[in-house]
Amino acid sequence: MSLKEYEKKRDFNKTSEPKAGRSKDKNHLMFVIQKHDASRLHYDFRLEMDGVLKSWAVPKGPSTDPQNKRLAMMVEDHPFDYRNFEGIIPKGEYGGGTVIVWDEGTYEPIEEIKGKKAQEKHLLKQLKEGSLKIRLHGEKLQGEFALVKTHGMGENGWLLIKHKDEFASKKDITKLDKSVLSGKTIAAMEKTSEKVWQNGHEEDLEKPKKASKKSAAKKQQPAMADDKLEKETHESEKPDLNVDDLLKSAPKAKAPTKIKPMKATLVDEPFDDPDWLYEVKWDGYRAIAVIDKNSAELISRNNIPFDKYYPINTLLKDWKINAVIDGEIVVLNDKGTSDFGALQNWRSEADGNLVYYVFDILWYEGKDLTQLPLEQRLAILQSVIPADDDRIRQSKSFAANGVEFFEAAEKIGLEGIIAKKASSVYTSDLRSKEWLKIKVQRRQEVVIAGFTKNAGTSKAFSALILGVYDGKTLRYAGKVGTGFSDKLQKEMMEQFKPLITDKVPFDVEPDVDKPSRFRPQRMGAKPTWLKPELVCEINFAEVTSDGVFRQASFKGMRVDKKAKDVVLETPQDTKDTVDEAENEPKASSHKAIKPPKDKERKTLLNPKDETQVRKICGHDIKFTHLSKVYWPEDGITKRDMFNYYYRVAEYILPYLIDRPMSLNRFPNGIHGKSFYQKDVKGKAPDWITKTFPYTTSDGEHKEYLVGSDESYLLWMASLGCIEMNPWFSRAQSPDNPDYCVIDLDPDKNTFDQVIEASQEVRKVLDAIGVPSFPKTSGSTGIHIYIPMGAKYDYDQTQMFAKLIVQLVHEQIPEYTSLERIISKRKGKMYLDFLQNRPGATIACPYSLRPKPGATVSMPLTWDEVKPGLTMRDFHINNTTDRLKETGDLFKGALGKGIDLEKTLKKAQSIFK
Repeated sequence: MSLKEYEKKRDFNKTSEPKAGRSKDKNHLMFVIQKHDASRLHYDFRLEMDGVLKSWAVPKGPSTDPQNKRLAMMVEDHPFDYRNFEGIIPKGEYGGGTVIVWDEGTYEPIEEIKGKKAQEKHLLKQLKEGSLKIRLHGEKLQGEFALVKTHGMGENGWLLIKHKDEFASKKDITKLDKSVLSGKTIAAMEKTSEKVWQNGHEEDLEKPKKASKKSAAKKQQPAMADDKLEKETHESEKPDLNVDDLLKSAPKAKAPTKIKPMKATLVDEPFDDPDWLYEVKWDGYRAIAVIDKNSAELISRNNIPFDKYYPINTLLKDWKINAVIDGEIVVLNDKGTSDFGALQNWRSEADGNLVYYVFDILWYEGKDLTQLPLEQRLAILQSVIPADDDRIRQSKSFAANGVEFFEAAEKIGLEGIIAKKASSVYTSDLRSKEWLKIKVQRRQEVVIAGFTKNAGTSKAFSALILGVYDGKTLRYAGKVGTGFSDKLQKEMMEQFKPLITDKVPFDVEPDVDKPSRFRPQRMGAKPTWLKPELVCEINFAEVTSDGVFRQASFKGMRVDKKAKDVVLETPQDTKDTVDEAENEPKASSHKAIKPPKDKERKTLLNPKDETQVRKICGHDIKFTHLSKVYWPEDGITKRDMFNYYYRVAEYILPYLIDRPMSLNRFPNGIHGKSFYQKDVKGKAPDWITKTFPYTTSDGEHKEYLVGSDESYLLWMASLGCIEMNPWFSRAQSPDNPDYCVIDLDPDKNTFDQVIEASQEVRKVLDAIGVPSFPKTSGSTGIHIYIPMGAKYDYDQTQMFAKLIVQLVHEQIPEYTSLERIISKRKGKMYLDFLQNRPGATIACPYSLRPKPGATVSMPLTWDEVKPGLTMRDFHINNTTDRLKETGDLFKGALGKGIDLEKTLKKAQSIFK
């Protein structure tokens, strides 16, 4: 190599990297190791030789343990002056990122050779032969090392190996993370303001100016309630976040459609926790804003356009960006707090100060932000909101004392506060325990089931009859007779008239006019029943043991809520809920659930009763015909299947949550007739709310079931779904799979040949630095998953899988095939890359399979993928014992994902 390649890759008008240089030391050869945080953190190992720095990229950094052989990819030569370079390479330039000099010193060949020129000549010969043996004299690295060229990793693949000597150690030397020149870490160097280290001293470097805290505050334009809270509480400092870097890390995705807001769980008291942020609970209508450069639309939580609030829509259209944001429409009174009644009656700007408080951003300019932590989404949101009109404001988040914040909200007269875990991701339509609401005022949404009218009154009605749903059943919840003006009553009667019915909407007709301690005498009012379609909100003093609201007061109609969604909200214990939020995994964070400590699940169903009902995640699920044999050869029953999925739920759920499901049903066991069901529209219980819409070729609108919690898993099993078949992508980013899959599908091959092919796939992936996770299919083959992090579309992941299997096929063409048509394979193993397409599914990790032996699709370590392995090693009866020992071996498949562009370049350089 020469400096021509180095110079070709750089624009020296934009980067301050050196172009040339020569050593002035006539006696010693120099080495340097630079830590380089570019698209991926790595270490650059450079040796002075022949007037330049011969260079290798070491992804994991050097090791002082002789057992750890570190991959080192040879890259272009660098000029000698580069050895003292540290600082920031501008974004967009080759190697853009931050560099520090991690170690430096002198070196020589291990052989005793006198004179620098003679040493260089000897080293250049070793370099050509592919085996460099050197002794380092650095500040961190000392002693003998070898650089050995490898076979199977292309012409640039080498290994960096520590020799056994007095400097060998098992300690991780990379934990010494400061520069030997400046004393700075990578993080500290990134914060270097307006300077960059180069050639041993600081030089000016132009950097984009950050917005001052003053200008940021001006941009946010807090409401009066925010101002008061800021004075009442003591907010702690939050770290500065680089918005450009955050956006760069987010996966690409199309704008989501029909997003339903994430919801908060009601708890009984405030709490303090430094890992949580606190916000005002605004008393208004929740609204998702879908904005593009030509239009904007505000949508209610039940997908009704809020065209009524035209000033906000007009302002959003002027933003000229592409984004999806979440917030609350309110009308502020003269005290700066929200007035729900005024919002309900709002018709024009003369009716009050209409404001859209924005508290989250879900998608921005082609990037899915839902999986970023909340505090990062808030930083992006603040950079997006224009500062030119305070009718749209960012709802302030306070890193404050929670109890103090609640007391301040109570003092000001707010409805309550919201507590959100700073690390929480955004999951559509989830009532999360990482978002909590604590109410100052006791409020509840209720269904209007009818009204009463007292004899002799001139009012349109005397009281509303209230209900809440318990499953599919509407339960009586009392009456409300205060909080209405005559004008409002007349308007409400116009809504009631089309809904009047003779049919009682409750399961049991209530005595709506019975005496009480508040009304000891009957009023003689008869009920007029209504179809239960309208929703309103009330204040109340208490709820009786039979679910009736006392001292209720009407607050306003809720046009943004469906009646069927209205249930009695009972506050949960704060401490228990916060503890659960700390310990349970995020629904869409790609982290596997850890098994509960000192707690092992036994069985869900008893061994005798043929029909049993169990409450799962608050929902009743009926399990029937439990003695029906599903695996006849093994005597394994339907009951055994339910108990299995109950025991492994915590392991399998991370691979189902948020994914559209293809239901493969075996109602009569593995030898009975089976069929696929995609559409669950109108065929699922009312509590199944998570679905994904699609349209058939005939134009029919259908809905996939979307994986959610344990109740969804066991409901699928109750349908006879022996195996679980999720999409590779999630409903939030349906075009962007979380992983790429290579499916090794044997025909007339032995399983040992499947194992050999798997190891060939591993060799290719290891050579280009790509992590991979194998599992048995549970049938005949092996599946190999590669994490993609939802950053690429299906076409891109399929192209990558095709490249890998082509390379594997070249190595073992005698028994593998790339032919899709079975007859053309001639009995050879199919290296299937076409599974990587929208809507395709394969059995997920820990899924049972409809095969004799009740086998399980089991994650493996690569050490287990060796001759002698059989599919029947893993089955329904031994999986839970294995999981107690191994935990979830597969969680890395749901990890950050590879850099595809960089990986392809690397593959191209290695496999020419």
